[in-house]
Amino acid sequence: MELERAPQKDCHRSKIGLGEGEAGTDDQSQTEEINAMVIGDHLRVLREHKNLSQGDIEKRTGLLRCYISRVECGHTVPAVETLEKFARALEVPIYQLFYEGEEPPKLPKLPKRKRSSDIVWGSTGKEARLLVKFCQLCSRIAESDLKLLFSVAQKMARPKAE
Repeated sequence: MELERAPQKDCHRSKIGLGEGEAGTDDQSQTEEINAMVIGDHLRVLREHKNLSQGDIEKRTGLLRCYISRVECGHTVPAVETLEKFARALEVPIYQLFYEGEEPPKLPKLPKRKRSSDIVWGSTGKEARLLVKFCQLCSRIAESDLKLLFSVAQKMARPKAE
């Protein structure tokens, strides 16, 4: 899906916002303005590619049309939650709002996440040896003493009442 940048019809961007002016703004604010325009451009291109109006996006997201226009023109930087609303309304994955390639970006090779079963106390190492020893000792205790032990452990584990 080759998306072409559409000419801006109703956005009045300053030369300063495009990094061409001589205002006394710092580099960070100029970078933020340029990034806002890039996201806004992506949103506009995707919306026009799907033949949707700003009114259609307004109905799908619940955002005001004037806000959608401000985002597309680069005057407002939307929050991540708002970008998620735009992505759902445009029926695209959120990465497409930031990425220009045809295929999804390749994911870096990250270490595998531990499952909850992998991080259970007593499943490995010193904890496992301690748990085995505890089970062996509990098997030698009389049932009435075992009930008392578990009762005390339950009381110790309860949160303190205020």
